[in-house]
Amino acid sequence: MSDTPQLPPIPDHALEWRAVRSPGPGGQNVNKVATAIQLRVHLGKTGLAPVVRSRLERLAGRRVTGEGVLLIEANRFRSQERNRADAWARFEALLVKALVRPKRRLATRIPAGERQQRMDEKRRRGTTKRLRGPTPED
Repeated sequence: MSDTPQLPPIPDHALEWRAVRSPGPGGQNVNKVATAIQLRVHLGKTGLAPVVRSRLERLAGRRVTGEGVLLIEANRFRSQERNRADAWARFEALLVKALVRPKRRLATRIPAGERQQRMDEKRRRGTTKRLRGPTPED
């Protein structure tokens, strides 16, 4: 059994795929063919648990619009199929991260003895440095 969480099924009506022209260099092909893919995931329609959705929004950052739509643009490859697979893989990776509950941080205290030891060492070090200065003249 693996540690990766089971991905919940995302309904098709929550996904919107768009083929757009890819930016940047690439010759005539870029000007003619829409190879870049925009994947729009309507988070309200995904059926994700509210805590998972909020984690996903936090992880996605500025890629989530004000209407709650996650926008993933894929244009690394020259073919539409590979860009579509890339966009889906990036969405899945985000979703896997969002499904993992972060561990609660337990507040710890530095033991008093350790703190005292650190202060003593600082004092010793300061004394050593102070003694390196010029000696007083007679």
